[in-house]
Amino acid sequence: MTVLGTRAARAATGSAGLAFAVLSAATFSTSGTFASALNGAGWSPGAAVLVRIGVAALILTLPAVIQLRGRWALLRRNARAVAAYSLLAIAAPQLCFFNAVTRIPVGIALLLEYLGVVLVVGWLWLRHGQRPRRLTVAGGAMAIAGLAMVLDVAGPGRINPVGVVWALLGAFGLASFFLLSAGGEREPLPPIVMAWAGMCAATAGLAAAGWTGLLPMTASTDSVRLLGHQMSWIVPALGLSLLAAVIAYVAGIGAVRRLGAKLASFVSLSEMLFGILFAWLLLAQLPSALQFLGGAFIIGGVAMVRLDELRPSRAPGSPARSPAQQRELAPSQTGGR
Repeated sequence: MTVLGTRAARAATGSAGLAFAVLSAATFSTSGTFASALNGAGWSPGAAVLVRIGVAALILTLPAVIQLRGRWALLRRNARAVAAYSLLAIAAPQLCFFNAVTRIPVGIALLLEYLGVVLVVGWLWLRHGQRPRRLTVAGGAMAIAGLAMVLDVAGPGRINPVGVVWALLGAFGLASFFLLSAGGEREPLPPIVMAWAGMCAATAGLAAAGWTGLLPMTASTDSVRLLGHQMSWIVPALGLSLLAAVIAYVAGIGAVRRLGAKLASFVSLSEMLFGILFAWLLLAQLPSALQFLGGAFIIGGVAMVRLDELRPSRAPGSPARSPAQQRELAPSQTGGR
């Protein structure tokens, strides 16, 4: 392949990865709207998470089985990765966040959870020697500052230390989502299969926790209020499962496989921007000037990290990385896929 052909392939891979990352962030941002509607009708957080993941697993069953046809051994070889993904990347972040927001303001909880982006950079530095350069550090600081502006964390609200601990645990879960989505095996599971298998395992674990009483499970078939209208609880349940789980997780895994864990995690910060955009369009909640400025900071920070990814990162003669290491790094650093 010529140099121009290689560059074109990398550009196409990067563009597809960015599209998947933005799609994942946008669909993840709808979860708050759907979950709030269910919570307002008497649903407990645990029940909402169980329905979200369980129904999503059912939706993905047919396409996952079709992709695995004749390759069931691949699922067995990735059993450890699936178990870790279901616990650390699916169940834990949601439960930690729900426990956090019952004790501290949502803005503070989100800011602490999204420190998982910093944990991703730290892991790649400690595990693979990928020391962050100045442009990445500056872009990360700018994006986190923008996130603080968007969430208005300086607003009133009592800080409960237990809530802070739950939110920080959620940050580890968020970092795990990006790192585990990269795939650690020589032949990782396809994104749809990885999401399906992880959701099946997470559903079983959450159901067991609810059955034993460790996780409160309360649900209701009463009508819910969504977007100013009364409607069946099935509508937000399907929205939570299809948009905020199936599409969000599959697109997120696809983004990490193409962009690497670091850049994909920074792009995920745009989830807050989409949340504000949907509130503006659907609920007529106009963002403040500070939130607009924060959005510009987030976009600027992500752009800086992306520019840093496009720069050469290894000097000639440097040792080669293993396939597992390459999948955690951006295509620009590994030669693309």
